[in-house]
Amino acid sequence: MTRPELRLILLGFFLISASSAPVKKTQDVNIYSFYINSTVTSRYATTIITSRVANRLNESQEIFFEVKIPKNAFISKFRMTIDGKSYDGVVKEKADAQQQYSQAVSRGQSAGLIKSVGRTLEEFKTSVNVAALSKVTFELTYEELLTRRLGKYELLINAQPMQTVADFKIDVHIHEKPGISFLEVKGGLSTNDLANAIKTTRADSDAWVTFYPTREQQTKCKDCDKNGLKGDLLISYDVERQNPNGEMKVSNGYFVHNFAPLDLPRIPKNVVFIIDRSGSMHGKKIEQTRLALLKILSDLSEDDHFGLITFDSRVDLWKRELLKATKTNLDDAKSFVKKITDRGSTDINAAVLEGVNMFKRQPQAGSASILILLTDGDPTSGETNTERIMSNVRKAIGSKFPLYCLGFGYDVNFDFLTKMSLENNGVARRIYEDSDADLQLQGFYDEVAVPLLTDIQLNYKGVSNLTQTNFALYFNGSEIVVSGQITDNNVESISTEVIAISKGSKVTYQNTVTTKDVIDVPSEHEDFVERLWAYLTVKQLLDKHVLLEGPEKEAVKNEALKLSLKYQFVTSLTSMVVTKPQEGDVEVADKPKEGKESHRPPVSSYPPLPPRIGYGLSAGSGFPGRIGQYGPPPYPGHQGRPGLPGQPGHPGYHGILRRPDWSSGSAGVIMSQLDSESEADLGISYVMKTPIMAPTHVTRKLVAPTQSVPAVRNNRFLLPADGQTKPLCFDVPIPHKLKLLQDSALGFSMNGESMAKTGFQQITIHYKTNHHLTINTNSINYNDGQNNVQYLWGQEPSQHDQEGIILILRDNEMDVTIGSIRVVIVLHKKRGDVFLWPVVWQQPENVTLAGILGKDKISYEEIQGSTLKIMDNDVKASWDEMPDYRFPSAPVVRCWLVPFQAVMNGEISDFTVTHL
Repeated sequence: MTRPELRLILLGFFLISASSAPVKKTQDVNIYSFYINSTVTSRYATTIITSRVANRLNESQEIFFEVKIPKNAFISKFRMTIDGKSYDGVVKEKADAQQQYSQAVSRGQSAGLIKSVGRTLEEFKTSVNVAALSKVTFELTYEELLTRRLGKYELLINAQPMQTVADFKIDVHIHEKPGISFLEVKGGLSTNDLANAIKTTRADSDAWVTFYPTREQQTKCKDCDKNGLKGDLLISYDVERQNPNGEMKVSNGYFVHNFAPLDLPRIPKNVVFIIDRSGSMHGKKIEQTRLALLKILSDLSEDDHFGLITFDSRVDLWKRELLKATKTNLDDAKSFVKKITDRGSTDINAAVLEGVNMFKRQPQAGSASILILLTDGDPTSGETNTERIMSNVRKAIGSKFPLYCLGFGYDVNFDFLTKMSLENNGVARRIYEDSDADLQLQGFYDEVAVPLLTDIQLNYKGVSNLTQTNFALYFNGSEIVVSGQITDNNVESISTEVIAISKGSKVTYQNTVTTKDVIDVPSEHEDFVERLWAYLTVKQLLDKHVLLEGPEKEAVKNEALKLSLKYQFVTSLTSMVVTKPQEGDVEVADKPKEGKESHRPPVSSYPPLPPRIGYGLSAGSGFPGRIGQYGPPPYPGHQGRPGLPGQPGHPGYHGILRRPDWSSGSAGVIMSQLDSESEADLGISYVMKTPIMAPTHVTRKLVAPTQSVPAVRNNRFLLPADGQTKPLCFDVPIPHKLKLLQDSALGFSMNGESMAKTGFQQITIHYKTNHHLTINTNSINYNDGQNNVQYLWGQEPSQHDQEGIILILRDNEMDVTIGSIRVVIVLHKKRGDVFLWPVVWQQPENVTLAGILGKDKISYEEIQGSTLKIMDNDVKASWDEMPDYRFPSAPVVRCWLVPFQAVMNGEISDFTVTHL
C-alpha cells in the first residue's frame, strides 16, 4: 500500500486530502485545534491563522499546507513547529532566493508559491513530512489596511474546514478610537442554525465578534455536511466621524491621518462611459453590460451630465455633446443602450481619445469629470501599440480628470489597463465573468457616483517620509489615509492642513494636535502605526514602479525592496524562503501579479494530487482585508507578535489529554498524543450566550442611586443589554460564596468563592452526583467518583473528552462543556494578584438558569440624565467604568452602574451558598 499523501489548505482554510481516498481515512489526520485571530486597529488588520494537526498513523505522511489570503495583504510571518522546534519562513529579495529555489527543483522537490485564486484571494502553499503519531503547528500572519467603500469597512472570514474540530475558534477584535458607529455580521455562517454560535460585543471604541461553533453546529449550516463548515462571515462596520478634520493617531515616531469629512454637498459630475462592443463581448458579457448601464443611468442625478461611447473598430457616440441627466435624455440613452450589439475588433485608442474630446468640447465649471472605460481584450484595431496608446491618452487628459479602467474577464491585458489608469489618477478593476458581473459593474460605479471634494492637498508640519498627500477626488463613503514619520524627537505637535475644492468654493481644514494627546496606543501595539506606514508606503511605491522608467524606476524599486525586507513583507519584489526539517529542504513563495500565477513552475514540480477529502478553514477580507489577534469571547486576548496589534493573552496552544487509565486507578497529569475515535464523535446542541442576566418583575419604585465608588469592596459584573451599546453593571460585595450558575434539570451547578480583593479564588462545577471539577489559581482537579486527575495551569494545553464532559485547557483558560452548558474559567494575573473569573458561553435555549450568571439579557431605556427604565421601574444609575474580566486582556469598558436588586430581583443572600 502506498503511503497516503495529505494536502492541507487554510484560508484561513485548511484542506487535507488523502491519495488513498476512502473516507474512513480522513481521521488519519486530526485538526485538534484551529484558530483565526483577527485584530483591526485604526483600520489596520493583522490576521494570525493557527492550525494544530496530529498524524494518527503509525507511519509518517506528507502534509501540504495551503493558505489563501486577500490579494491586498502582505504575508509577514510563516512558521512550522514540529517536536518543539520551529522553522520560520524568511523574506528575501527574489534574486537571493532564486538559487535556493533552483536547488530544490533540481532535487525534484516541490517549490512553495503564491498564486491568484478567485476574485480576492491568493494562495500560499508549502508542505512538511510529519512523523508517525506526531503533531505539527502551522502559523501564518498577514497584514492589510482596510479600505472604506460605500461608507463601510468589510472583513470577510470564510470557513471550509471539511472536518469538525473540537477546539474551533474565530475571534475578531476591532478597536477604533473615535468609536464604532455600526457593526453588522452577515454571511452564510450567520444563518439560523449557526446564529447562536456568533457573538458580538460592543463597548465604546471596541467591538468583538466571535464564532465558536460546537462540533454538532459545524454540520448544521446551510451548505454544511458531516465534513464540517462551509461558508463565510462578513463583518461590516464604520466609525464615528465627529471631527471634520479627521482622526490622528501617533505612536513610536509615526502618525496616521484618516480624513473622511461628512455633510458636504455633492459636486455635480460629468461622466462618459466608453463601452467595448467588439466581437469578444458576445453573449453574456454584452447582456450584463447592458443591464449594468441601464441601472447606472437610472441612478444619475438630474444635475449630472453624461455621455455614451461604444466602440469596436469604429467609434460611435450616442450624442456628440454631454447632456444633462433629465428624464427625457435618460430614456433616450436607455433605448440606445438596449441596442448595443457585439461586432468587430477593438480600437481602445480612438475610443478613449473621443471621450476626452467630449469633455474638452463642453467643459462644465464647478463639476467633476470622470472617464470610465470597459473592455475585455487587447487593442486590435487602429493604434495597437500599448505604449503609444498610453502616451496619447496621458497627453490628452493632462491630469485634468481621472480615467477608470474596468477589465472584463481574464483575456484582457490588465497590466496595460492598470498602468494607463494609474497614469491618469484612476484605478483599474477586474470584472469577473460570473452571474453577478452586472452587479460588479454597478458596484464600482456606486463607489464613484458622488464626488464631494476635488483637488485635495494635505499638508503637514513637523513630519517627513509622507505617503501620498494629493488626491484628484474624494467620493462619498470613501476615506483618504496619509501616514508619515516624525523624525524630530523634539516635535511636540503636528499641524495639519487640508485644502480642497467643494461645490463651487475652496475649503480648508486646519488642526494642530500634540503628540502627547494622541499617543494612546498600548505598549504591545506601539509599532502598529509604523507597520501601517510601511504597508502603505510599499503599496504606493509599487504603483509608482509601474509608471516610471530608467534611474527613477530603479530608485523606487530599491526603496520598496528595502522596506519589504525590513518589515518581512512578501511583495512582488520579495520571496519567502521556507527551510523544512527534512535535510534542509527549501521552498520559495512569490507574490503573483493580478490575474496571474507565480512565474515559478507550479505544477510540474509537484507530485500528482489525489482527490481532496480535506479538513480546514479560511480567512480573508472583503475588499481590502485585515486582522490581528484576540482570544476567546466574550474574552479577547491572544499573544500578539511583537510589534503587531493584539492584546496580550493566551497563546492558544492546544494539546490533547489522554483518557486516564481507570483500571489501574492511577491519578495525576495524564497526557497522550491523540484522542480516541469516540472522543471526536460527541455531538451536543448549544445555544451560545454572553454572560447575561435578566430580572423578573419588580414593583415599580425609584431605586436609590449606587455610588460609583462603593464603600465596601465588590466584584463588578457586566450585563449586556438588548438593543443598547451601553451595558449595565452591578456590584456584589466580597468575600462571599456565590451560586454562579445552576441547571437543576441537567444536574449542573457552578459555585465560586470570591477573594478578599478581586475575582474568585476557587470555582467548583458539579454534574449529576459523581462528576466534580475544582478549579483554583494553581490547579484543576477532576473527579468522576472513582478516579482523580489533576491539571496544572501553565502545563501543555490539553483536551479531555469523557461521558459528555469536554475539558479544554489553554494557557490561561479552562473551557468546560457539560451537556448543553459551556463555561470558561479565565485565570487573571494583574499587579501581583492571581484570580479566576467565570464566563458563561453557552446555555440551553429558552431556559433561564439560576445564579448570578444565569439570567437573560436585560432591556432598558434611558429616560433622562442618569435615570433608566428597567422592567417598568425608574432606576438611578451612574456612568462608570470597570475592567471586563471576561476577556484575558481585561479591557476597561464603560457601563451604567445600577443596584444589584434592580436587575437580579433579589438580595445577595438569595445567591449565596454555604458550601462550594
